[in-house]
Amino acid sequence: MSTPSASSSYAAAGVDTAAGDLAVELMKQAVSATHTGNVLGGFGGFAGLFDVSFLKDFRRPLLATSTDGVGTKVAIAQAIDKHDTIGQDLVGMVVDDIIVVGARPLFMTDYIACGKVVPGRIADIVAGIARACAETGTALVGGETAEHPGLLGPDDYDVAGAAVGAVEADALLGAERVRDGDVVLALESSGLHSNGFSLVRHILAQRGIGFRDTSAELGGMVGEALLEPTRLYTGPLLRLLDDPALPGAVHSLSHVTGGGIAANLARVLPRGSWVEVDRSTWSPGSVFRVLADMSGSPLESAEGTWNLGIGMFAVVAAEFADAAAAALTAGGIPAWTVGTVSTAERDLEGFEQGAKGIDGGAVRLVGAYAS
Repeated sequence: MSTPSASSSYAAAGVDTAAGDLAVELMKQAVSATHTGNVLGGFGGFAGLFDVSFLKDFRRPLLATSTDGVGTKVAIAQAIDKHDTIGQDLVGMVVDDIIVVGARPLFMTDYIACGKVVPGRIADIVAGIARACAETGTALVGGETAEHPGLLGPDDYDVAGAAVGAVEADALLGAERVRDGDVVLALESSGLHSNGFSLVRHILAQRGIGFRDTSAELGGMVGEALLEPTRLYTGPLLRLLDDPALPGAVHSLSHVTGGGIAANLARVLPRGSWVEVDRSTWSPGSVFRVLADMSGSPLESAEGTWNLGIGMFAVVAAEFADAAAAALTAGGIPAWTVGTVSTAERDLEGFEQGAKGIDGGAVRLVGAYAS
């Protein structure tokens, strides 16, 4: 049998398996730190194993799953060579979709595609994923790093992930629980999170501003300000859902991601209901104001693209609204009332009705933002 020539080897094709092995070794400790007794088989298997025998104690267990990526925010991380926060963005996009239905996240897997495996870079990305998984109580049970030379540049990469959670069927949150008079709470975002970065990049390019430039308005390097990681809501929301003093307080949750403010809230309201979200109850952060000023457009024009300071909505029973907002704020997530659900007859012209294929409620933003 002939020996393959050097020109036909994997290395000659641009794939460095030794670098991949080193990356795995560097991330091993961070990933293993997310493992509980439910994780079987340790690190490095072909498939992650998670013991779900505890689901036998559920009356009717439902599994919830979500998958997502970080989008073009990765281009900023690559531009300034800072990769230790993008992993939290991934967990925020994936795991915080699980909590929206009231499910407790169980485990997650990740996928990183890159042009060239740089072990330290991959380890930074995965360490960020692992830290966020630990914060949300999610085991990181597996992942894949794929090297795609010729398809991606040496410094290019993209990240994606998927997670699974579990919830009792009779504890499932959603529009069907929402009632007339329910209060809508806004949960503060940490900034742009991981949506609308194509618009961000377009605005900066039009102004000739680079990610390594300094901005007094943004408080330092532009790229670092834009990489502020996505806030994680799962832990505080699980504590709220489990609070015996607030039984059944939460009726639905909405993660404000792609599509903006009104569309995402409309998805978790029942058909025939409506909400007017009062802009005067909050002041969008400086990152939104600076970018809007650069674009020459009002903040209102970005309401369908950016979260403008609201990362999650909680629709709660009116009698529990104040206590729920106080509990979330005490848990590190500032929360406040922005509106009330109504089923009264009215003209819905100007409202956003449903979204993402869901024939839900109707939402519009009213008033002016607080200064």
